[in-house]
Amino acid sequence: MSSSAPVPTQPVAPADPNALAPQVWPDGAHRDLAGRLTIGGADAVALAARFGTPLYVVDEAVARARAVRIRSALQSAAAGIGTTATVYYAGKAFLSGAIVRWMTAEGLAIDVATGGELAVALAAGADPARIGFHGNNKSEREIERAVAAGVGTIILDSEIEVERVAEAAGRSGRVQRVRLRVNSGVHASTHEFLATAHEDQKFGVPLADAPRVVRAIRSHDSLDFVGLHCHIGSQIFDAAGFAESAERLLGVHAELSADAPVPELNLGGGFGIAYTEADDPQPIEVIADGIASAVASASRRHGVPVPKLAFEPGRSIIGPAGVTLYRVGTVKAVPTDDGWRHYVSVDGGMSDNIRTALYGARYTARLASRTSDAPPALVRVVGKHCESGDIVVDQDWLPHDVTPGDLLAVAATGAYCWSLASNYNHVPRPPVVAVVQGRARVIVRGETEDDLLARDAGLDDHDDAHGVTA
Repeated sequence: MSSSAPVPTQPVAPADPNALAPQVWPDGAHRDLAGRLTIGGADAVALAARFGTPLYVVDEAVARARAVRIRSALQSAAAGIGTTATVYYAGKAFLSGAIVRWMTAEGLAIDVATGGELAVALAAGADPARIGFHGNNKSEREIERAVAAGVGTIILDSEIEVERVAEAAGRSGRVQRVRLRVNSGVHASTHEFLATAHEDQKFGVPLADAPRVVRAIRSHDSLDFVGLHCHIGSQIFDAAGFAESAERLLGVHAELSADAPVPELNLGGGFGIAYTEADDPQPIEVIADGIASAVASASRRHGVPVPKLAFEPGRSIIGPAGVTLYRVGTVKAVPTDDGWRHYVSVDGGMSDNIRTALYGARYTARLASRTSDAPPALVRVVGKHCESGDIVVDQDWLPHDVTPGDLLAVAATGAYCWSLASNYNHVPRPPVVAVVQGRARVIVRGETEDDLLARDAGLDDHDDAHGVTA
């Protein structure tokens, strides 16, 4: 960086731009004696040299430990009010064969939202009876496949799906367990595009319509209605939204129970994580106890037995376990109204992390290949794509001497980064490497330019150039 560029005073610069905030970085991430970042005992510089950059790195021990902690907290809280809890891992956050095996080994069920996610879960050996199948527009083929596979619960998202699932189950000679997704009207404190329980959105049915839809479900011998489902949003830091949603849901739950037993209540997921030092989510144990207390109180008020509970955490398990490594390509200082901002361009971008461009997600970046005594400089980490919104980290502080060739790490990228990755500008998607006790292995292969070319059917021959069509 140019030494003549002044360092902005706002926002407040950190005392040490090399420091790794423990609530943001994976447990056990630290710097070795040379100042290099290590993740799961593996040297980030060595990982980049072996696998290239950009590179998704997932600390397997952290992912497993978080799965156990969250499952244990939710099940312990449920036991405290005299019931049980099933904890599904929400595969949309990040799903691969290895992840499925980690989660099932740690006692979690698997939640999927498409036929592709279902295929991964089944191929990885997940017990179909412990799979929940979501989706607002499941195709008839996906429904048939789920029923035939013995998927434990299908979450009905609309009235149309009642008939589709009933017919598929009838043809298979099965009685299919189903939940009904409803909108409780509780809006979690989150980005508008992440809030998923308000009425004007594509998921579920209005809570007021639930009795009518459940009557339709119960009219089919091939369907077994087991309860309501609601997901109030994402990046939720406390139990208040869940408590209010549970109160509303249990009112309808009680009404439905007057006609026939309703054994379960699924309160979804959405537990938040720290992406920056400013984020301060409550411990999962506190949130779990708050939810359980609210469910018990609402059950008493409505005069119904405490139902079995279900939850669907995803980001809170896998998000903090992930770090993305990039190589710095160019650095430039750009004047702003209150000083200078340094644009640090890396060899990835919105093709491997669209979240910042999509809904203003915030991230933390640190040098991974070294530490520096240089003063902090306000930076914007940007990608290589032909798009002004190609921003990975909108605002953070790095040492003033960050330079081309440096290795950069961005924390808390385990959730929704690989899942939302694309080939924008024909950039191949990076590999995913799992690290544990200093060892590294590829769990999702990266793409190459040859892979991209192989999918381009227009390169197979010259028939199109001569007007020949298939």
